[in-house]
Amino acid sequence: MARTIVPARSAGVLGEAWRTCVGTGRFSLALRQDYQDALALVQREIGFRYIRGHGLLHDDVGVHRPYDVGGHRGTAYVFTYVDQVVDTYLRLGIKPFLELGFMPKGLASGDQTVFWWLGNVTPPRDHAEWAKLVRALLRHLIDRYGLDEVRTWPVEVWNEPNLTHFWQDADQAAYFRLYEASVRAVKDVDAGLQVGGPAISPGADDWWEPFADFVTARDLPADFLSVHAYSSGPAQHVPFGVYQTFRRPQDLLDQFARPHKLLAGTALAGRPLHVTEFNTSYRPDNPVHDTAYNAAYLAPVLAGGGEHADSFAYWTFSDVFEEEGVPAAFFHGGFGMVAHRQVRKPTFHLYGFLARMGQDVLARGADHLVTRHAATGQVTVLAWQPVGGTEDPAEADRHELRLSIPVTPHVSDPQVTGATPASDPSRVFVLRYDVDESAGNAWAAWGEMGRPASPSGRQLDALHEASEPARRAYSLPVRPPGPAGEARVDLDLTLARHGVTLVTLDPVRDETPAWLDDARILGRPEPR
Repeated sequence: MARTIVPARSAGVLGEAWRTCVGTGRFSLALRQDYQDALALVQREIGFRYIRGHGLLHDDVGVHRPYDVGGHRGTAYVFTYVDQVVDTYLRLGIKPFLELGFMPKGLASGDQTVFWWLGNVTPPRDHAEWAKLVRALLRHLIDRYGLDEVRTWPVEVWNEPNLTHFWQDADQAAYFRLYEASVRAVKDVDAGLQVGGPAISPGADDWWEPFADFVTARDLPADFLSVHAYSSGPAQHVPFGVYQTFRRPQDLLDQFARPHKLLAGTALAGRPLHVTEFNTSYRPDNPVHDTAYNAAYLAPVLAGGGEHADSFAYWTFSDVFEEEGVPAAFFHGGFGMVAHRQVRKPTFHLYGFLARMGQDVLARGADHLVTRHAATGQVTVLAWQPVGGTEDPAEADRHELRLSIPVTPHVSDPQVTGATPASDPSRVFVLRYDVDESAGNAWAAWGEMGRPASPSGRQLDALHEASEPARRAYSLPVRPPGPAGEARVDLDLTLARHGVTLVTLDPVRDETPAWLDDARILGRPEPR
């Protein structure tokens, strides 16, 4: 097997598009402790910048409150729960990506709803009243959190209006009318607020040209564009779940790239693009989300998605999510990278591994991403087994990768007075983390347990233990500088089926005293 030579010079930067935003269950779920605990875990280990979900204006948040009592008639705007949720987000170091929806019952023109929690998906019966609601919301947020802060929060108009599930009759003209009322209301509050859409689902390419024509003809703002991406086929239903076919991972990257291609030559060409939802399956009850396959599938998407979009938001961070009702089992195919009770899934570890990568990209490949931390010289390798879709052959039980890694000499902490660079190292310290069909895979452990619907405390402890990636520490010899003038280390990796691996490599400065001899630990006589 040929060895891939990793260049010593940076070939670009990794960027932050992969963790700019993450999806969430409906807005009011953030009031729950288990939700907040899961988000705190995700923020500690990964650190997303924005969070986006449905239901900001749903009635369970209680913002829009018409009244007609004792001769008093009007509408109150109540922000009690909005403030509690946003305060929680900001405390945990994440900003809201505001989605305007769904329609409050007191403003709705019909009674069509979506999801177990009955989000109303009909147009407003009075667009002027809808605009007043939008203005009231944003003015309140500015009053509470400051104009400079709220200007950094994108405002997205609705969710997937091209689907009848999310917008009555998928009426394009009605959505355009809502979009106009919404964006004008946003800019009425402050011209510096960022607003956009149309948040369309996969397969709605025929919406882009009319949307561009409409906003251009009406001179409407579209500070950013938004779209969703999934790669699964029709649902094959079973009780409390579905199975689906999948296209190859490249299909997601193609979806990320498509809006810019379709809008080339229009007034919207080059606008920032946010993929405000993406995943393998669009269903919240598909077991693929819980698997190691899901992590291996998405690894090349996270590694390369920033080439096509300014952000792409994994849908979602947590299984605290109720679109299809209260989950019937602990692992139930939920969207989340974290299951209930903060049990981490393989996809969580994929994100956690990427969060430890450096910014300087040295190499990209079909099965690897190599980066370097500029401040420390640490080299990080993210490797994965390439996987296909339903039509491809099943993956092998192992995948091998051989790399030649450039080594940067160790540099002492510059904060320490008098610190000087050490000589070229003869070894590098290697720390390896693995997730695959058996390692770092709580879903697999849960299956071996007999799939308890509600794990006991002892079983839950075992699932947390099983969710830990496998770890191995060792060192490798450094080859002296060759004709190219750089020292190198040969890194040979064997990944298990559906494996994702993080490897960190740090030059060793050996400080072992001359009198230490590990062969004498048992007190045996010194060899002659």
